[in-house]
Formats: sequence, C-alpha cells, structure tokens
Amino acid sequence: MNWRQRIGAFIGGFDAGQHHRRLRGFHATRAHVNALISASGPDITARARWLVRNNGYAMNAVESWAANTVGDGIKPISKLADGARKEELQRLWLAWTDEADAEGLTDFYGLQRRAAREVFIAGEVFFRIRLRRAEDGLSVPVQVQMLPSEMLPLQKSGSARSGNPIRQGIEFDRVGRRVAYHFLRRHPGDPTDPGLVGELVRVPASEIIHVMDPVEGGQLRGVSKLAPAIVKLFLLDQYDDAELDRKKVAAMYAMFVTSPAPENPLAPLEDDEMLAGFEISPGQIVRLDPGEDVTVGQPADSGATYEPFQYRTLLQISAALGIPYPYLANDMVKGNFSNSRLALIEFRRRVSAWQHSVMVYQLCRPVFERWLDLAVLSKALVLPGYEVERPRMLAADWLPTKWDWVDPLKDANAEIAQIEAGLKSRTQAIAERGYDVEQVDREIAAERDRERALGLDFRRPGSPAQGVQAVTSEEENAGTEDTKTDNRPTTSPEEG
Repeated sequence: MNWRQRIGAFIGGFDAGQHHRRLRGFHATRAHVNALISASGPDITARARWLVRNNGYAMNAVESWAANTVGDGIKPISKLADGARKEELQRLWLAWTDEADAEGLTDFYGLQRRAAREVFIAGEVFFRIRLRRAEDGLSVPVQVQMLPSEMLPLQKSGSARSGNPIRQGIEFDRVGRRVAYHFLRRHPGDPTDPGLVGELVRVPASEIIHVMDPVEGGQLRGVSKLAPAIVKLFLLDQYDDAELDRKKVAAMYAMFVTSPAPENPLAPLEDDEMLAGFEISPGQIVRLDPGEDVTVGQPADSGATYEPFQYRTLLQISAALGIPYPYLANDMVKGNFSNSRLALIEFRRRVSAWQHSVMVYQLCRPVFERWLDLAVLSKALVLPGYEVERPRMLAADWLPTKWDWVDPLKDANAEIAQIEAGLKSRTQAIAERGYDVEQVDREIAAERDRERALGLDFRRPGSPAQGVQAVTSEEENAGTEDTKTDNRPTTSPEEG
C-alpha cells in the first residue's frame, strides 16, 4: 500500500477512493482514452458491426437513432437578404443534393443518415471532398465520398517526412493543428478490392471531414455508442437462443423407449433395430414388446422470471445506448401516455444537442461552405461581393426534420397560444417544424389568391386568418361607403 492509499485509509473521505474489501477487485485504468481506443477500438468496432448485422435490438437501435437524428435530412435555409438570390441559391442547392454522393447511391441527406449510422456503430466516419471537372456535367463541380473508420488505421503513429507527428493516422503540425490524414487505399477487410493491401495515401486535412462525438478532452478518434452495451447484448442474445432451443425441444414431444438388456450388449445393432423414437399420430395404438417402457421427455419451462428478466436487461441496454425502451424493443405496451411523453422529451433534447454540435457543425457547415465557394467560382451562382462578404453570405439556418406530435391537437393549441401571447414567433414555430417561414408565407399567399379567384375558402370558421381577412373586407367596404356619403368640406394642405 503506497502513501496515498495509507493517507486515504486514515482520513476516510470519498468511499469511492478507498481500497477496502468491497472495492478490492475494482481495478480502474488510468490510461487516456486515446490509448484505450488504440488498444481496443478495432475489436469494439468489429463486435458492434456484428451485433448490428445479427442482433435485432442493436439493429433497431441504430435505425431509430438515424431516423430521429436525421430523418428526411437536416436542411439549410440561407440568410441572404436578397430574396431573389436566396431563392436561386436554394434551388441550386436542392439540385446539387442529388449529385452529392461520389458513389451515386443516395443524395446528400442520405449521406447524413449514413453518417449518423456510422457514428453510432463505429464512433466516427470520414468524408472526402472530391473536386470534379466542368465536363462532368454537375450543377456544382464537387462531390462527397464517405470513408469508414477502418480506412484510417489506429496503429499508424510516428513521424512524417516533414517531422510532423502522426497520431492514430492523423498528422499534426507543430502547434497541434490537423494537416493530413494517412488513409489506406483499400478497406483492410475487403479482399474484393484489387488495391494493394496496407498501402497508405496522405490526404490533406482540407479535403477531409471527420465526424465524431468527442466525449473526453484530447480525444482523437471516436468510439462506438454500442460499447457500453456490447456485452449485455451478446449475452442476452445467447440466452434468448438457449431459451428458444429449449422450447423447440419441448415442442417436439420426444419419447424414449427402455428395453431389457440384450443378450449380447457388445454386438452392434442392425439398422432396422435402431429406433430414433416413435412417430405418433392422433388415435394411434402402439404395442410394445414385453419389458419395454416409454418415457416422455419433459424439458424445464422458462418460468415466470423470463419476462421480468428480459425487461430489466433491456432497460439497462436502453440506458447504455441512450435510446428509449419502446424504440429499442418496439414494445409500446409497458408505457402509458405520460411516461412515453417524458421519455420522448428527454430523448429529443439529447438528439437536438447532437444534431447541432456534431452533425451540423462537423458535416453540414463544411460541406455547405465548400459547395458555395465552388458554386461562385464556377459561376453556377452569381453573388456580387462574395469575396468581401463571404462570412455573411455563408450564414444559414440548418433545420432538422420536424418532430411528430404525441397529441397533435393539444400540442397545436399550445403552440398557437404561445404565439398569440407573444412567447414565440411564427418564424420560430415554423422553423421548429423544418420549414422556411418566407417560403411558407409565399405558399399561403398564393393559395389565398387562388381561393379568392375561384370563390373558395378552406379555412376553419373563426380561425385567426379568416377573421383578419373578414375585418379587412369590412373596413374596406366601410371606407368606400364613407367616401360616398361624406359631404364634409375638404381642407387643403395650405389650410392645415
């Protein structure tokens, strides 16, 4: 026992820092998270991918996370003051999103969903900005290529030719800035790729977007969100398989025939003498030889503890993954309305924080900045003064997919009450639903004009919008009547 332990044992203090009998087997490492990831990261990622491919709960958790964090996509709304240029920018961005994927498998919002899945499974994902030629026919000559975490080897550490340090595949300059990434040319687990095994290529950091959720100071690489639940998911899967196999054996109605000892026990039985069991049909009468007895197999049942044990274990897995239990297990029976609503509120707060601190900050903004730079340089978009006012023209609001209301009528009435009380603006309310207020207002105005032209009105009687129009019409009529009947003498401006 060293002097710190002796002092701790003498003065007491934090029980968690003592070394008494109850904590004798608790040996916590003091290694930094980078050392732990370097040693265990590849195994954790491989096991996480295996579980997602083979375990229903793990697969459901990943899909739930991607659906809630990205959904239909986190979309930008430019803050350009010029309405015409803003609309032109938005149209060009929408056209480019279909061309964004360098592999041509999805659009930019599909890449967001794949990024959310990869960060959940592997803890990180990389995107490479690929510049294209004008003759490639893209609306803006740039695409994005997704690279899985295994492409950047954790064991790659040392010094570059320039003397810069390389840590876990990332090259830094002398002041700690990332200057390059040393990627493998082919995936280390894909023998179908004809590239050279183990060959590395240095890619400038300006071309790479590294998406990860850092949880500790100085962390370089990501770790799977499945890591705290991998052991329980794997053991629970084995337990479920054993229970299923036991029920399968019980349902087979196995019977065993006991016969008297044969005359020559060492002699092998003929094929027709070897009995695997009886096939029983309804109403069948079976005759046995003298001395034979039949015993029916009765495997033990799973008992009344199976369901509570499953539920409690899945709750622990749910807490470890940060996914609500109904989303993890697709079990909507155990929770009532109030409990489900509280769980959704907490989950949505976590998701919202992750959306803006990880997905928007690390992926969406860098891609949008590079896209707008190349859109102006290629003259696909004309923005006078862009070089001088670039930061202002890059400003945009990133709007996630709107949340579905648990009780639409109550939630809508509450939101209307907040707007009428001045606690929330229409702009904020519409943005929270994933739409641009200016576009919504233009669509509403166009619909009102079309309804008036056709003599239609689909608004709810007594709604605020209908009331405003009715008052306006009455005021206009009253003003017209006053103009017709007012015989008071007019006063010239000179007379005051």
